[in-house]
Amino acid sequence: MNRRGFIKAASIASLAMALPEKIFGFERTAASTAGNSASQAGPDRGVLSLPGAQTTGSTRGIMLRFAPYQLSLRHSFNLASGSRTTTPDVQVEAVYDGIVGYGEASMPPYLGESVDSVMRFLSKVDLSGFSNPLRLEEILEYVDAVAPDNNAAKAAVDIVLHDLVGKLVGRSWHELWGLSPENAPETSYTIGIDSEEMVRLKMTEADPYNILKVKMGLDRDRETIEIIRSLTDRPICVDVNQGWHSKELALEMCHWLADRNCLFVEQPMPKEQIDDIAWLRERSPLPIIADEAVKRLADLPACLGAYDGINIKLMKSTGLREAHKMATTAKALGLKVMIGCMTETSCGISAAAQLSPLVDWADLDGNLLISNDRFEGATIQNGRITLPASPGIGATLLL
Repeated sequence: MNRRGFIKAASIASLAMALPEKIFGFERTAASTAGNSASQAGPDRGVLSLPGAQTTGSTRGIMLRFAPYQLSLRHSFNLASGSRTTTPDVQVEAVYDGIVGYGEASMPPYLGESVDSVMRFLSKVDLSGFSNPLRLEEILEYVDAVAPDNNAAKAAVDIVLHDLVGKLVGRSWHELWGLSPENAPETSYTIGIDSEEMVRLKMTEADPYNILKVKMGLDRDRETIEIIRSLTDRPICVDVNQGWHSKELALEMCHWLADRNCLFVEQPMPKEQIDDIAWLRERSPLPIIADEAVKRLADLPACLGAYDGINIKLMKSTGLREAHKMATTAKALGLKVMIGCMTETSCGISAAAQLSPLVDWADLDGNLLISNDRFEGATIQNGRITLPASPGIGATLLL
């Protein structure tokens, strides 16, 4: 028996604690073998081909390879807090017994992380001492303890290990979690704060999507909505990115938006104004959703009474392991759940999409906003997320 076969057989008992019974007795099928073969990308196609690549670990265990990669946006991305045309990113691979898993860290400015901080964190992560990659809880507890914060860097390791483990056992993560891909929701498409000309252009790009997410928080909010409403009556949700500082203005806007087919309002005021947000929630005709106010599982209790739901993003939550815990806990507490994203490649988006059958809403369009995606994976069909059947997170390297 080779090492991969031994690991699969020896780990079946530990998987029983976290994964559905259907994995038991699994024999590698032709489809899963093909999926793993496709993941055996050589250095000429992978992270080692990127400038600044580094490696940690050894062939005795799990090896990490990682390199900076700048995401180029198709249009300027304008929020209440600022504007940018690129997003810093770090691409990550995990190699074990010839199988390659993929992950990434995307760092929009508000996260407080950078390429340098992520590269420093990853250089401290040594997984060579872990002989069994299926022991995700143990490994990710170690990763979390390497240094405080660094959520996006930790997410990169989490995603790459979930991809690796899924490929080793020949199953996708939505399947391992017992989720039905047909229950994946529609995703919204983001319309950023911009000129009337650019809003109209972005609306043509949004034609395939049935729900629009509109960025707000500046003095042109009503104008932007009126432009969109002159073009379509499709449902919208709005993301204020903490841009309203008055609870009275926020309430006025919620009532105004409720008359314009709005589904919910995301992070209407600064997260520090928790009492004002609770006041707003009691009076608003629309659900109030936390974004900047919630990163990890420990943040959930503070949301009760102030928000109707939460927006989970892998780059905030430290990855899939904690995101899954957040989603199930939030639903048990009666909160609505949204799965969101940063501007990311299809690697990160496909990872987040594995959770999508579990949530109420999805905003997984970050890969559609960039021009240099290195992967293909989850797709959108008639506005709805379509999950790949391939093992792991379902992302395939293109370059």
